[in-house]
Amino acid sequence: MASATSLLLSIFTLFSLIFLPSSSEENTPLTITLPLTSKFTSKPSTDPMIFLQELASASMARSLHLKYGKPSPLVKTPLYPRDYGGHTIPLSFGTPPQKLSYLVDTGSHVVWAPCTTQYKCINCSFSAKEVPFFKPQLSTSLKILGCKNPRCTTECPSCKGSSKNCSQACQYTLQYGTGAEGGYYLLEDLHFPEKTIHNFLMGCTTIGLRETSTDAMGGFGRSMFSLPVQMGVKKFAYCLKSHYFDNTRNSSRLILDYRDGDTKGLSYAPFLKNPPEWPIYYYLGVKDLMLGNKILPIPGKYLAPTSDGSGGLMIDSGFAYGYMAGPVFKIVTNELIKQMAKYRRSREAETASGFTPCYNFTGHKTLKIPDLIYHFTGGATMVVPGNRYFMFITEIGFGCFPVTTDATKTLEFTPGPSIILGNYMQVNHYIEFDLKNERLGFRQQTC
Repeated sequence: MASATSLLLSIFTLFSLIFLPSSSEENTPLTITLPLTSKFTSKPSTDPMIFLQELASASMARSLHLKYGKPSPLVKTPLYPRDYGGHTIPLSFGTPPQKLSYLVDTGSHVVWAPCTTQYKCINCSFSAKEVPFFKPQLSTSLKILGCKNPRCTTECPSCKGSSKNCSQACQYTLQYGTGAEGGYYLLEDLHFPEKTIHNFLMGCTTIGLRETSTDAMGGFGRSMFSLPVQMGVKKFAYCLKSHYFDNTRNSSRLILDYRDGDTKGLSYAPFLKNPPEWPIYYYLGVKDLMLGNKILPIPGKYLAPTSDGSGGLMIDSGFAYGYMAGPVFKIVTNELIKQMAKYRRSREAETASGFTPCYNFTGHKTLKIPDLIYHFTGGATMVVPGNRYFMFITEIGFGCFPVTTDATKTLEFTPGPSIILGNYMQVNHYIEFDLKNERLGFRQQTC
């Protein structure tokens, strides 16, 4: 991403002080609840086959980033579905507060917003003029993070030796799928109705490359930079509504929870220790995977991360459909094809989209698609109904298995997670990330 780094617009001055997040309130609320809104990729084409192809391309880009891209350095809020496969929450930074929509992404770890009137986006699917951006010049609480601040983890080439007087801002470059963002870090106030977090580290993004969303980014990964860690919550949870190719204002909720202990009705699976190459992901161990009543013969090396960082399952709120490594994908789809033999395969849809298998369901009033069942380490079981992992194009009566796999199937064992559980499979589940006890809780419910 050197090219994106070279495009960063300028260097900013800072008094190199140490600022740590702090709360303005002595009595911290037990929870903060935010509205959560879903967003799925808007149909850029009215041709269903072209639309499928574009979805496949976007999914592959996300899976390649999560597997091979190297990461860069109870409060309730509405959670809104977005039409490109993500979910957003409103956050208010600065004094006076400036509210923007931030994608909830458990597969990344930095909170940032498009920033300044000079924001540029190169080869993006939108004009920079369409982007809502944070205006640092309007905030009286803003501080710019300097290179010599201990919270700056990136290298500062122009700060030579041990000089304490370096005035260069702490910069970053982050990769998301085939896109990238670059900017510098700020320390700002983050406001909620009953709580303000001072000196919250956020990114001021001044340049983007090949991006598809105008929303800001809310990193929820396992990192000191992430929103839940900086806020000091013990757990966070959400319940996702369907995001079937549209933007809806019908929100669910994201809960930031300062309480400890079990949540009623949840099954729990422990988070596993992260491989060093992927420190920010939420890994789960899988005992076995079932399709309908059939246990799939998936070798154990794919179901839990190994010492070299291969294998295992990660759960990701920012990835719509998910991913399976080539050998896992082959076992799952071979069995799926057997169990759905009564339906007519659509080679046309498979060729056009890159998804497989695809079916023409025209003439079928009811469909029987087997459940996909995850048996996690620790005994918890997650059942994903067929209509929650199959994608349907109702205009033409087609449906596809939209999970992506490796572009090349010649590699038996690739780096990174073997399975990525995307947000489409999490719809109508209450999902809790228990950070204090290092576990995932979940239950089926209507969101």
